[in-house]
Amino acid sequence: MVIGIFGESCTGKSTLASALKERLGAKVYSGKDFLRLAKNEASAKQAFQQELKAAVTEGCLIYVISEKEHLSLLPDGTVRVLVTADLETIKERFAARMHGNLPPPVAAMLERNHGSFDSEPHDFHMVSGQTDPEELCDQLVSMAK
Repeated sequence: MVIGIFGESCTGKSTLASALKERLGAKVYSGKDFLRLAKNEASAKQAFQQELKAAVTEGCLIYVISEKEHLSLLPDGTVRVLVTADLETIKERFAARMHGNLPPPVAAMLERNHGSFDSEPHDFHMVSGQTDPEELCDQLVSMAK
């Protein structure tokens, strides 16, 4: 089973992936982690796509995506989970990552990118602060069995 968890930064994707990893014993990739698979980007991408395709039918792999261009790496058969949060929550979480300071250019970037994943096809939608992540984990774990 391949689970693609995608959305903007600071929406809760990694938290969900960690909970699923623990419950499923899944391998987790995030962003460009796949580059470690080979010496050059093209070979690494190819190796990663092969690993993803194999995991659709055997094993369990979770891919956490925060850049839209990486959605194209997900093979057919991937369970797609969109994770969203309201803009103020994203700003608060991002500021916490930056030791309490959110520079105006970073705030502007977050505002520009807000909602950029919302129209992407998905099987599940986790709304931070509204969707119970444990309930979603239960649903995904039952699909993996």
